[in-house]
Amino acid sequence: MATSKRSEYGESSIKVLKGLEPVKQRPGMYTLTDNPLHIIQEVIDNSSDEVLAGGASRIEVTLHKDGSVTVTDDGRGIPVGIHKEEGVPAVQLVFTQLHAGGKFEKDSGGAYSFAGGLHGVGVSVTNALSTRLEVTVWREGKEHRIVFADGDVIEPLTSQKSPRPKSATGTRVHVWPDPKYFDSPNIPVEQLTRLLRSKAVLMPGCEVVFINEKNDSTQTWKFEGGLREYLLSEMTAEPMIPPFESSGYATDESMGFAVGEGASWVVAWQEEGVPVRESYVNLIPTPAGGTHESGLREGLYLAMKAFIEAHGLMQKSVKLLTEDVFARASAILSAKVLDPQFQGQTKERLNNRDALRLVSNFVRTQFEFWLNGHVEEGKKLAELVIKQAQARQNSAKKVTKRKGSSVAVLPGKLTDCESEDISKNELFLVEGDSAGGSAKKGRDKDFQAILPLRGKVLNTWEVDRDRIFANNEIHDISVAIGVDPHGPEDDPDLSELRYGKICIMADADVDGSHIQVLLLTLFFRHFPALIRKGHVFVARPPLFRMDVPKTGRKPARTIYCLDERELAVERKKLEKDKVNMDKVTVSRFKGLGEMSEQQLWETTLNPETRRLMPVTFGELSLSESREMFDMLMGRSEAAMRRAWMENNGDQVEVDI
Repeated sequence: MATSKRSEYGESSIKVLKGLEPVKQRPGMYTLTDNPLHIIQEVIDNSSDEVLAGGASRIEVTLHKDGSVTVTDDGRGIPVGIHKEEGVPAVQLVFTQLHAGGKFEKDSGGAYSFAGGLHGVGVSVTNALSTRLEVTVWREGKEHRIVFADGDVIEPLTSQKSPRPKSATGTRVHVWPDPKYFDSPNIPVEQLTRLLRSKAVLMPGCEVVFINEKNDSTQTWKFEGGLREYLLSEMTAEPMIPPFESSGYATDESMGFAVGEGASWVVAWQEEGVPVRESYVNLIPTPAGGTHESGLREGLYLAMKAFIEAHGLMQKSVKLLTEDVFARASAILSAKVLDPQFQGQTKERLNNRDALRLVSNFVRTQFEFWLNGHVEEGKKLAELVIKQAQARQNSAKKVTKRKGSSVAVLPGKLTDCESEDISKNELFLVEGDSAGGSAKKGRDKDFQAILPLRGKVLNTWEVDRDRIFANNEIHDISVAIGVDPHGPEDDPDLSELRYGKICIMADADVDGSHIQVLLLTLFFRHFPALIRKGHVFVARPPLFRMDVPKTGRKPARTIYCLDERELAVERKKLEKDKVNMDKVTVSRFKGLGEMSEQQLWETTLNPETRRLMPVTFGELSLSESREMFDMLMGRSEAAMRRAWMENNGDQVEVDI
């Protein structure tokens, strides 16, 4: 008898990826694979962290003719002694273990209080994706050398007397990226040059040198003017008023932040040209922005709004928004965060919720002081900002005029938003009246509308289009969004659409998931164009809240976790930071209605800190998606559903 595929699943089927194998198997999970620049940046970031910690004042990067790169700094040198627990040299651990490094220790005795390479997978990824990597360390009067190939040690650590003076410490890393892991083997010189120049800007007094052997050129940067000098050199138009440059850092824990956390920034407004915007966290570029950038925008907006109101400059018909203040602004922001949480290992976006409040508080205070000391410049800026708001409002009105003249009577339980800008407006379909009440209080009434849903929504998979309005909940949803039901082949009129984002917001438990499925069934079956055009989203509220006590330099804080898996990850991080887990309180939200309006805003409504998942058709074709919905939602498919659950039940995380 032939052996079934199921019986072949045994102990030998379980593969354990050890050491750097996970990186080689899935490099895209650990770094950008367009070209090798990011793995070189990991090495540069380590040298930058040495500058940040006060251990280095010079970084030299050499691009060799064969495409390899050498990064040298005059820092303290990577430790080379034998690690007590692992029994191998520390420098070997740094380059061969994904979670090894000197940046996990966050108290005042840590080697790096503020560092960018906090995942502990940086240079080990560089090593894994390189055909060869040589490390030379000058430390304690000796020169130490170790060599790797494809992530493995091929020349163990050797030590000899250093030809340099004992005080001349440092690290040199020579990397040969493996071209098979990248779309292009060539390092983009322009991007590398820009990165090195920005490092020099963010580290005043540090000399950064770039030697390009391919064209025999050398460039050296050492900025004394800091952020201001850099921004003005990058801007394509003259600023209309003097740039606003300042900084703010926590000096004690009274503000709820660790000592040293804060930011420095420079902002310049221009009437024409393309604005220049760059942000960094602990010297790491964050091209996708994040919560620190949101804090800068919010601080500028709050201070500008207060100035305009204090001087009676606002016109009655104008509603000022954050984007109006920042639209014509060029800005460089450099934030220091003790424990930054980035979106993915590529570190392109900062996710820390507290960073928004951290930067906003300092920016608002400093900008209010600046405006009061530069009243005429402030009034000139206010004029630009108000014009920007008027232009935005006029643009929104033009969209409204294109709509039909007939107006449906909106549902009485709908709490609508004030804005008429469809691209900005959001409708939250909220499970339950109690959660709806918290959402109404916690929302931003300018652009967020709330429609509470009572009870389970009807399963509409097998309900005809002309009969779905018999259900009050579905009737209210359709009227609120302004779009009539339609089929997958139809091209419906979306000119009456009232919200750019329609967000399903249900509890993070099994019942909430059921309501999500019923609503997704409704949109897929009767409003597919909204999914196709990218208007449907699922809000992801947290299931757990962790209250963490003060630890070392880190003040008491609250961490929200989406599910059990994220809770486990956060627990491991806290244990690594030597937090007393007996004093950590973990509570589980029974539902959205249990959250306060502030908690609901921070975790689920605030565009800067929430988790909002777009709904798309995914990899399945339209016909395959229909078959799946037939099996899952069809009344006559119970037998097929049961078979499917028996085959796939082991993939489900049970929530009891």
